[in-house]
Amino acid sequence: MEKTETKNNFEEKLTRLEQLSEKIKQSDISLEEAVKTFEEGIKLSKTLENELQKIESKIQILMNNPVAEPKQNKVEPELSLFSIEDER
Repeated sequence: MEKTETKNNFEEKLTRLEQLSEKIKQSDISLEEAVKTFEEGIKLSKTLENELQKIESKIQILMNNPVAEPKQNKVEPELSLFSIEDER
């Protein structure tokens, strides 16, 4: 369930960043409020960037080290039928 929480958390942060972006574009926002909004947006964008870098690292690891397929039960042929010892 942690993956779902992470996904929701990331999406919630992204939604919040979009809200901040829209808020700062408003013409009736005070300078003080704009600075606070900008500061929150910068912190949030850095957090999202770090999370994306972690995801990229995981993907890179998976691409470079794919999970090995489980070995199938292969039956090895018995070569003793053709051994040299049988000829003696």
